[in-house]
Amino acid sequence: MRILILNGPNLNLVGTREPAVYGTRSLETAETDLQTQFPDHDLIWKQSNHEGELIDWVQSAQQDGCQGVIINPGGLSHTSVALADAIRSIDLPVVEVHISNIHARESYRQQTVTGAACNGVISGLGLSGYALAVTALLGGDLAGSTR
Repeated sequence: MRILILNGPNLNLVGTREPAVYGTRSLETAETDLQTQFPDHDLIWKQSNHEGELIDWVQSAQQDGCQGVIINPGGLSHTSVALADAIRSIDLPVVEVHISNIHARESYRQQTVTGAACNGVISGLGLSGYALAVTALLGGDLAGSTR
C-alpha cells in the first residue's frame, strides 16, 4: 500500500522542541522505524511549515497513487478550515495523528477542525501513533467510520 504521511508546522523540530511534550525522538527516527516496521509498503513522508503546501499534497494524494493519508497538521489542526476542506475533497481514508494528548493540553488545542474531516484521530501516544495509523489503514479498520 502507498500511504502519504504529512506533517505540518513545527514538526520538523520534534525531538528538540518541548521534549517534555513531544519526546526526544526525531521525526526522521520515526520515519526510519516505520519503514522498518512496514517494509512492504511505500510510506511517503513530507513535512511543511506552509498550509498551502499541505493542501496541495492532500489534493494530489490520489493522483500520486496513494491509497491512504496520515496527517499531523500540528497547530493547523485547530484553525485550518481550508485544510479540513482539502481532506474532505479526496476520496481516500485519512487518519489524523497527534504526538501529544491534545485533550490534556490548553483548551484551544482540544478541538480539531481537521480531525472532524478525517476518518479517525489518534492522540497522545507519541510517535507510535503513526504506526497505529498505518495499521488502521492497512487493516481497513476505517471502513465503518464517517467523514
